[in-house]
Amino acid sequence: MSGHTEETARRTAVVVGGGLAGLTAALRLAEADYRVTLLEARPRLGGLAFSFRRGELTVDNGQHVFLRCCTAYRGLIERLGAGDRVEVQPRLEVPVLAVRGDRHRLGRLSRAELPVPLHLAASLAGYPHLSPLDRLRVVRGALALQRLDLADPALDRISFGAWLRAHGQSERTLAALWDLVGVATLNATADEVSLALAAMVFKTGLLTDPGASDIGTAAVPLGALHHDAAQQELAAAGVAVRLRTKAVELKSVSATPGGSARPHAVLLEGGEQLSADVVVLAGAQDAAAALLPPDAIADQHRLTELGYAPILNVHVVYDRKVLRRPFFAALDSPVQWVFDRTPHSGLAATRPGAQYLALSQSAVRDEIDLPVSELRARYLPELERLLPAARGAEVLDFFVTRERTATFDPAPGTAPLRPAAATRIPGLLLAGSWTATGWPATMESAVRSGHAAADAALRATGARVPVDRGDGRWPR
Repeated sequence: MSGHTEETARRTAVVVGGGLAGLTAALRLAEADYRVTLLEARPRLGGLAFSFRRGELTVDNGQHVFLRCCTAYRGLIERLGAGDRVEVQPRLEVPVLAVRGDRHRLGRLSRAELPVPLHLAASLAGYPHLSPLDRLRVVRGALALQRLDLADPALDRISFGAWLRAHGQSERTLAALWDLVGVATLNATADEVSLALAAMVFKTGLLTDPGASDIGTAAVPLGALHHDAAQQELAAAGVAVRLRTKAVELKSVSATPGGSARPHAVLLEGGEQLSADVVVLAGAQDAAAALLPPDAIADQHRLTELGYAPILNVHVVYDRKVLRRPFFAALDSPVQWVFDRTPHSGLAATRPGAQYLALSQSAVRDEIDLPVSELRARYLPELERLLPAARGAEVLDFFVTRERTATFDPAPGTAPLRPAAATRIPGLLLAGSWTATGWPATMESAVRSGHAAADAALRATGARVPVDRGDGRWPR
């Protein structure tokens, strides 16, 4: 009888959404002795960073990378016991390929073991895709960027492109450096993105710690991290995970049938109702808007103004090896970034000698709905132009994955549209990469939002909130 009373007295939480934000919030609340139920409408965890099977291939829906400065995401991976399944470059090195006629020029963006900003000086001095004058322009722009105050709300109202041009940047520096990095991290060109978000990315990644920009990737399919490892750790923490379960309504209630007061009820598709002390809405902004009670946050009607930006991924399997590097970025080409996915996909075991390349194409609103035949006609010749070895290779498979709502639209003026974790309703929290984390819509932003929601829930009850040490370790 006493055990039943103790179980009834435990605070309960329902987390709606099994992406990285929801995983983080669920684990944190479970560790604080909440009885947690995690709901996910899809048949898998991981949100928009997942894997699926295509014949004998294991395919990531897109090429997701992180940086050494993404301490929250790295902390989540460690918490999931999967630290040995990700790899981080010992030092930043990005091969950048441009082709004019038959001439291939390979440059590198890399860092040295020197203090900021000298760690990038040698790489920039030898970068062949910019003239000496343009390299000086980049230095001028970087120094001006370093002086910006990220807490200044005026930065959000300016486009990064307008600011760069006002600080002496040419169209070539935009294409060969600022957009090369910015499009991949912000999912928008310099002209389309808020200066606040762009400055945050460049200052944090390139102008703080010398190693902050070292690139990390999963050494296994994303599903092995964000679904398999996550599901195991959630179960160990006592979280009840319910896949293929959709929440359709959130409402306030006075009491549960057992007589204990629970302020929230989550109605599921099919009519079941879950009562809870805390509810975390950890889905995309449109899903949260559909479930939020009226006037739960300031300017709630404006949530629909926070639009989406798509990402297209083009997948090509060749009968032979055509790329010797793990990845490269392309200039003066519709191709943006190319990754070798052969080791992760299982292709080597089923088709020895073949190679699987994935093209990550961000900020491609004009291409996201094109038929596969048109994308094939656009990208295969470009790969042959960039990679001469592809000209005699047979294409064994060609397919695309499309994330039409991959990220929120990071346009100027978006900061006021991104709500904080706490709402006006006690016990109702928001999480997701689109909330007010200060980061663009990345895996890092999603995890940070999950921490913010859990912290807000704990703070409201007077519980101890662990201090973020900023070193990538999971809060304890």
